[in-house]
Amino acid sequence: MVSLFPAIGLALVGTAVVWVAGGRLESASERLGAHYGLPAVVQGAVIAAVGSSFPELTSVVVSVLLHGDFDLGVGAIVGSAVFNILVIPGWSALRGRGLRADRDVVYKETQFYMLAVAVLLLTFSLGVIYAPQPVANGLTSTLTRPLALIPLGLYAVYLFIQSQDVSDFDAPEVDDVNAARQWLFLAGSLVAIVVGVEALVQAALSLEAALGVPSAVWGLTVVAAGTSLPDTVVSVRAAEAGRGPTSLANVLGSNTFDLLVAVPVGVLLVPGGTVALDFGTAVPMMGFLTVATIGFLVVTRTDLELDRPEAISLLGLYGVFIGWMVLETLGVTALVPGI
Repeated sequence: MVSLFPAIGLALVGTAVVWVAGGRLESASERLGAHYGLPAVVQGAVIAAVGSSFPELTSVVVSVLLHGDFDLGVGAIVGSAVFNILVIPGWSALRGRGLRADRDVVYKETQFYMLAVAVLLLTFSLGVIYAPQPVANGLTSTLTRPLALIPLGLYAVYLFIQSQDVSDFDAPEVDDVNAARQWLFLAGSLVAIVVGVEALVQAALSLEAALGVPSAVWGLTVVAAGTSLPDTVVSVRAAEAGRGPTSLANVLGSNTFDLLVAVPVGVLLVPGGTVALDFGTAVPMMGFLTVATIGFLVVTRTDLELDRPEAISLLGLYGVFIGWMVLETLGVTALVPGI
């Protein structure tokens, strides 16, 4: 119990650092997107999404290289994806009095993101098929560098599709942006985010030691919520400004980047290029992420707008997720063998 309160304090400090740096990051990304003449959806799905996903990418890199805990990094990625797809649109719609979508968001971004979920789960499954390692509670997925190239290749296809949208877009002239200064702000924000994420990871490991709860659970909840703050800043501000498609595109683009880039990067960086992933934990989490994604698609497709009742339903579904994690931790339910 002695180490519990310092761990909570460290989590709060890390969250505050990521929050402030995320706001700076959002501002610089938006100005750079306007300077280079990118469409609103591409600004949200690529520029702002990649920038605001840097905390999630950092959580994997820090967990693997500094702490040798790949499951913590993956837990943070999946938990962040659940948070992004449920909490951010819900909160953005409530703050913006509704959230407008468009067909690009529903039919391109959402469906490509669903493909990203399927491909990552397929990659995990291939790790079981070609290198099965039976454990006490199920199977271990052995992820190798060649397998990591599968989701990275799909992200390359995603960037190609986005590049076609840029080439078809007639951008307005923007002359009042100092690009060099904005790139400097962007770089400084990224450095600050690294520091904040390391504090969150340290807090998760300390909470594991203090309470005996696996680090993957803290990754799914504490680290995931903390690293999702930049995405929240970007999307909520866009919603308040009446730019609903940009807000939703940032959420979907961020999740696509997290699943197709951040997770494979962890595999590529780990010494030896081989990672053992608890398949029994990964599949139920990816299953819930699929349910959350379908729920998001349904409510955004109705009239291409997310209204207040629909927003509350998304927030309620996230409450179900947190409640489920609590029940798993307490041993009331046993649907996730690795917890």
